[in-house]
Amino acid sequence: MNFNKGNLFAAIPVDISEELFTRLAHGQSTRIERIVSRGQASPASGWYDHADNEWVVVLQGEAQLEFENNAAVHLRAGDYINIPAHMKHKVAWTKPESETVWLAVHYS
Repeated sequence: MNFNKGNLFAAIPVDISEELFTRLAHGQSTRIERIVSRGQASPASGWYDHADNEWVVVLQGEAQLEFENNAAVHLRAGDYINIPAHMKHKVAWTKPESETVWLAVHYS
């Protein structure tokens, strides 16, 4: 049997100067990744504009997403959101005093 086992809260570095992206699994039209943030936000200019849909859940910590239409969504542990393809968004804020651990599923 060939499988991959891990822990979403393991191997998080103490110093996170940039968001940490770890690909956990992928297929032809799906990618699953863990994202770890600690006070990071997207650059002031520019937006994420993914070609695929993105479903994200905050497993630990807090974050705020901002959308091009000026809508903002605050996410806490357990909260999830589905972002349709090409919906421009950015990370406005993540909790600076502790890690925010996200699980992101990118799919067609």
